[in-house]
Amino acid sequence: MIRLNGINDMNKNMIKIDQKQQKIVNFMLAGQVLSSSKIHQEIVATGEDVSLVTIKRILSKMTETGLLDKSGAGRTTSYTISIKGRILADVDAKKYCSVEPDKRFGLKQYNFKLLENIPKNIFSSEELKILDKATAEYHRRTKDLSSVIEKKELERLIIELSWKSSKIEGNTYTLLDTERLILENKEAIGHDRKEAQMILNHKEAFNYIRKQADKFKTLTRKNLEELHAILIKDLSVELGLRRRPVGVLGSIYRPLDNVQQVFEVIEVLSKAVTKMVNPCAKALVAILGLSYIQPFEDGNKRTSRLLANAILLAYGCAPLSYRSIDENDYRESILVFYELNSIVPFKKIFISQYDFAARNYAVK
Repeated sequence: MIRLNGINDMNKNMIKIDQKQQKIVNFMLAGQVLSSSKIHQEIVATGEDVSLVTIKRILSKMTETGLLDKSGAGRTTSYTISIKGRILADVDAKKYCSVEPDKRFGLKQYNFKLLENIPKNIFSSEELKILDKATAEYHRRTKDLSSVIEKKELERLIIELSWKSSKIEGNTYTLLDTERLILENKEAIGHDRKEAQMILNHKEAFNYIRKQADKFKTLTRKNLEELHAILIKDLSVELGLRRRPVGVLGSIYRPLDNVQQVFEVIEVLSKAVTKMVNPCAKALVAILGLSYIQPFEDGNKRTSRLLANAILLAYGCAPLSYRSIDENDYRESILVFYELNSIVPFKKIFISQYDFAARNYAVK
């Protein structure tokens, strides 16, 4: 049995950002270079009664823990947010994304320092307890299953995953439409044929990762392209790494447009996933990292969701269906990672979905 909190000693040094530090992080996310005096002014302007001496003490601590980068000395000392500070910032995704894209202050270009600097300890001890408890429940539910129950559980997960993952991409099939398509091969009337194909591709992709789970203990370009090829079958999408620029709807972020760079950052992502200290961390970094890189012409987020499930299955963990997620919450949390590089909004979604999956499915 995989025990996620069996490596708590490796996570004890995970940085926690308190409320005062979070206020400072919020000011710094725009990429500004600020002095301690300017930061103090901004904090006081929010109505908080705090001295400059206290702010300087907080800034010193944040620099020591790697949340901020410091430059200069004496009166010329200034601060900027570090990669670690961005990654661990607790951003209100809905509030941030409520601003029109061109008026947002996030990053517009790919951050080459991001993936290689994601801490290997991204879950707190409290979060690990939730994940570990969920995994224990999943193992209890999947123990000694009869073949009949196992078949029904697999069908249910595939139907709900195929439906919700497709819905996140704008597919208009209902859950009942999806059930009928997968179990009876009956397409819904009045829908584009490609919607049915997208759903059926999810079914095939999940069966593939379930049978080939061990392959995904290591993320490679080959297994990534194989998974993507299944998900975009007969959808008029080019196979392999894209050779043209792509944009992201509703975002100021523009992914890399050089195929050689795309190839190189996939290798960086693979190393980042490898260094993570537990399976859920690997899956979380994989889904965010692949979505961020956008290595394919289309189907990137679908591939990322199935890739995360492949990793979870490879390590004996519960696969996710995303059934109970709000699509807007999902998209907003991804956009926050693109533009601000914070993993926190999506991490909250991941933990809740993993807990839900472990308690609602029995698929091995």
